Amino acid sequence: MNKQELHNLIETQQPNICQVTAYKNNELVYSDCWNNYKATDCVHVMSVTKSIFALLIGIAIDKGQIKSVDDKVLDYFPEYKVKRGEKTIYDVTIKHLLTMRAPYKSKGDPWSKVCISENWTYTSLDFLGGRKGLTDEFKYSSVCIHILSGILYKATGMITVDYANKFLFEPLGIPPHKVYIAKSAEEHKQFTITKTPKKAVWFSDRQNLGTPGYGLCMTAEDMAKIGLMCLNKGVFNGQQIVSSKWIREMTNPRTVEGKHFRGMGYGYLWWIISSKKDIYAAIGNSGNVIYINPEKKIVVAVASYFKPTIFDRVDFIQREIEPKL
Repeated sequence: MNKQELHNLIETQQPNICQVTAYKNNELVYSDCWNNYKATDCVHVMSVTKSIFALLIGIAIDKGQIKSVDDKVLDYFPEYKVKRGEKTIYDVTIKHLLTMRAPYKSKGDPWSKVCISENWTYTSLDFLGGRKGLTDEFKYSSVCIHILSGILYKATGMITVDYANKFLFEPLGIPPHKVYIAKSAEEHKQFTITKTPKKAVWFSDRQNLGTPGYGLCMTAEDMAKIGLMCLNKGVFNGQQIVSSKWIREMTNPRTVEGKHFRGMGYGYLWWIISSKKDIYAAIGNSGNVIYINPEKKIVVAVASYFKPTIFDRVDFIQREIEPKL
């Protein structure tokens, strides 16, 4: 199958894909665009943001700015006033947040309460803990893990986007990103659901702290560079960006309970597609993916506009794209 045939196949079978970039053996082997997107246009990559944020935590640990994933969350917020009767929060660690094993008092993500508050970090902390204690239950969160952005800021003195630009994006040749703050709930919604290209921005709270659960806008080429660095154990163009130790720890799979996760495991904000083959991926709503197959030395990045019913993108990559590389 030639490039045009693959282009037509994707256009027909996966119509919300905007860009695909693929590497094999560290060489760019495929790059294409759809839906009037250019290669330099950014897409809101949704929960792929989480996996990229995990790399920032790793960099901070490598630099000694964060001591360990076993650090207690409240160690970074001595000024925070714990709610009366709350005890569990004192035992929650950074690792609980990274593995989605942190306990929250809300049934789902408390979007409205967090996002209308003056301080998203403190409001998220208000939901952390609960009477059940540390159950080690997998509880996927997109908004309350904003606590991680607060931790990164407390540890480094730098807002999310500045830290990412200096220590991750610039070394990878990814264009510098800017803070984006929605002025209203409607603007927040439109940022998420619009299908038009985005600028190189990171959705942020009122303190300019980028949301770690979603909100980062990138091109497929940018995403592929992230994947290529991970494939090469933290090295890009001969420079060690993140330690190989962190990449290994970050992608160490833990079993995820429940029928909704397609048998995948979970590391530190990365999905483990196959623990036997060490295949892992950053996966976001609408089918945004950074797919990494170390055995075949393949990286595939897919950037897509908003379409919340896409659950088979990794399957499509493995079935239609990976075999053709």
